[in-house]
Amino acid sequence: MTALARRNARTGSLAALLALAMIGLGFASVPLYRIFCQVTGFGGTTMRVAESALPAKPLGKLITIRFDSNVAQGMPWHFVPEKLTDRAAIGARKIAIYTAKNLSSAPIVGRASFNVTPIQAGKYFSKIQCFCFTEQMLKPGQEIRMPVTYFVDPKIAEDPDTKDIGEITLSYTFYPVDQSVAGR
Repeated sequence: MTALARRNARTGSLAALLALAMIGLGFASVPLYRIFCQVTGFGGTTMRVAESALPAKPLGKLITIRFDSNVAQGMPWHFVPEKLTDRAAIGARKIAIYTAKNLSSAPIVGRASFNVTPIQAGKYFSKIQCFCFTEQMLKPGQEIRMPVTYFVDPKIAEDPDTKDIGEITLSYTFYPVDQSVAGR
């Protein structure tokens, strides 16, 4: 093998390795972005905290929490919050319940993505427990109740960008999980 052929083979191998790395990064980007958003509250994504991180004492100030629900186009689920709004003392732990029903004749696995508006409130809206942390499998005709345990961090009242917010919307959208891609 000549020196030119070895260089060409090495260049080809490096190009193939780079292409594989880019494909791997493409598949990893969604979960990495989700983790980044949960840690930082970026883009209205709620924070995920341990129960021990709850504030010691709720503030007396109340805030309205509006609950929104959606399903991806073509997903045969009925998905709604039990209450459209709730009043919560800032810093107090609250529970909201959503219900989902599979309207199809086949089992469907879904995963919920979530968002908080206004965007500035995302880093102060903390979920302790949520159905959105895991995939949900519903059998044909099955209906389930799914709780979300959350609190609004009292620091929201100290931030000049958020201290005047009187209403926060917590929005979920359920998407079907392609089980052939998920390796099931």
